[in-house]
Amino acid sequence: MNRVSIISIGDEILIGQTLNTNAAYIGEKLTALGFEVIKSFVIGDEKLSIHESLRSASEDSEFIFITGGLGPTHDDITRDSIVEYFKTEFVFNESVLKRIEERFQKRERKMPEVNRQQAYVPKNATVIENFVGTAPGYDISHKGKTYFVMPGVPSEMKSMMENYIIPKMKKNAEENEIFYRQRLLYTTGIPESGLFELLDDINSWLGNCKLAFLPSQFGVKMRISHRGSTIEEIDEELDNVEKQITELVGKYIYSNEELLLEEVVGKILLQRKLTIAVAESCTGGIITDRITNISGSTKYFLQGVISYSNDSKIKTLGVNVDSIIKYGSVSEQVAIEMARGVRNISSANIGVSTTGIMGPTGATETKPIGLVYIGYVDDDKEKVVRYRFAENRLRNKERTSQAALELIRRMLLGIADET
Repeated sequence: MNRVSIISIGDEILIGQTLNTNAAYIGEKLTALGFEVIKSFVIGDEKLSIHESLRSASEDSEFIFITGGLGPTHDDITRDSIVEYFKTEFVFNESVLKRIEERFQKRERKMPEVNRQQAYVPKNATVIENFVGTAPGYDISHKGKTYFVMPGVPSEMKSMMENYIIPKMKKNAEENEIFYRQRLLYTTGIPESGLFELLDDINSWLGNCKLAFLPSQFGVKMRISHRGSTIEEIDEELDNVEKQITELVGKYIYSNEELLLEEVVGKILLQRKLTIAVAESCTGGIITDRITNISGSTKYFLQGVISYSNDSKIKTLGVNVDSIIKYGSVSEQVAIEMARGVRNISSANIGVSTTGIMGPTGATETKPIGLVYIGYVDDDKEKVVRYRFAENRLRNKERTSQAALELIRRMLLGIADET
């Protein structure tokens, strides 16, 4: 009795104007608790479609999650559709109205009269408080099924999930002895196929666990999962599988927690009491942005320089004019001089640089689009790594920033030369 269906409502999702991140978030959180997501619907703002999806979801799911269409405008029809489907009626909720009014008061704005209708809720619903918006959510029990109705705005949906629904679902899982665990291993610097090849004969050591590869432009996330009769049994099998994977591809794993690579790098720098500075050409400040997005980065990040032009490389970083003339601005020599330069002007322990051709223009016969050099300099070591990425400019910038952070991690751990 742990099956789940997700219904995402909104014309903007159906026609592709808005990505359906809500369903991905809900599915991920519920799967982590041991629930089985068996259906996911995307439908427009149309009453008949809402009713049909509710009927279909109710046939074989115990929990139905609905997002979207709870706003105050004419195209927000989920509330009306819910009331009709359950053959109930609206009741006025004074507490909901008070919270909506307070929200507008805090923002020093007058509440439009249209928002008042959001205080009318289905009679058969328990209200789920909205801490970041105006539309309340609903918790409805009907014929042995549970329906959670939430706004489509991701921040509002997540707030309801985190503050109300996940704790309730977690309690349900414990009471019904749903024994499920999953672990995530975050890798970067190697494609999915490369990991699969290095893991060799997976079935010989996977046992009763399942292993999924989840690739993105930043790396591959590996999910190990298992259902068993006891938590102890599950943990023992997961331990064995995680140990085997770490032995085979451990150098590519930067975390077994939900941490960004820049967080991992920051933790190492803090532990070792080291400081860093970055000189960026082709990445235009992305690396600096990622590092400084982490709270506490002021303790280890000293300076970021965007030296986009050759003149800036020469005057700001001290890159030798002859190096640019002889090797070009996108070269191993210039990358290392940029790293040395930013380290010198900032007095940081570590200097890192990027220079490359992001495209779609700027390529030559010898220097194609996607060519990147990343430089690294510290008290004892100097290193330049060459990469050849693809044709997409923005993706090339993102991948270069990830590669630079991974180079820092590997240099700090002394595994940069491992193959």
